[in-house]
Amino acid sequence: MANYTYHHLHIISPDPDAAASFLQDAFGATLQKRSTGPDGTTMIMLDLGGSNVFLKGRAEKPTVQAPPPGSTYGLEHFGIITDDLDTAVAELKAKGIKFVQDITDFRPGVRISFLLGPDDILIELVEIKPV
Repeated sequence: MANYTYHHLHIISPDPDAAASFLQDAFGATLQKRSTGPDGTTMIMLDLGGSNVFLKGRAEKPTVQAPPPGSTYGLEHFGIITDDLDTAVAELKAKGIKFVQDITDFRPGVRISFLLGPDDILIELVEIKPV
C-alpha cells in the first residue's frame, strides 16, 4: 500500500486577503506566497504550524446566501491543536472572534471548542493531555 501524509487545506473564499488576515492574527499563520491565478483571482499560501493552508478567490461571486456553518455536505470543520485551550479561547475572544461552542470535555484527556473562522468556516480548537 502507498504511504500517505497530510499536505494542505484549500479554501475558496470571497475575500482571501481577509481570510488570510484572520488566520494570521488568530493563529499566527505566516504568509508564504501571494500570487494571482490564471483566472485573475487572488491566491495566498500560508503556513499554519507546519501545515499548508491555501486560500483562493473565485472569478464569479456567489449568487445565493451560504447555508449555516456545519450544515452542508463536504468540509464541516477543520481542527487546530493547542497546548492551552483556556488561554487560546480567552485570547481569541479578546480579539472579538465568535465562538459557537465553549470549552467542552469531549472525552478523558481531550477538550474542544468551536469558533467561526473566515467566511463562517467552523474551526475546532483541540487540547489533548495525557490521562
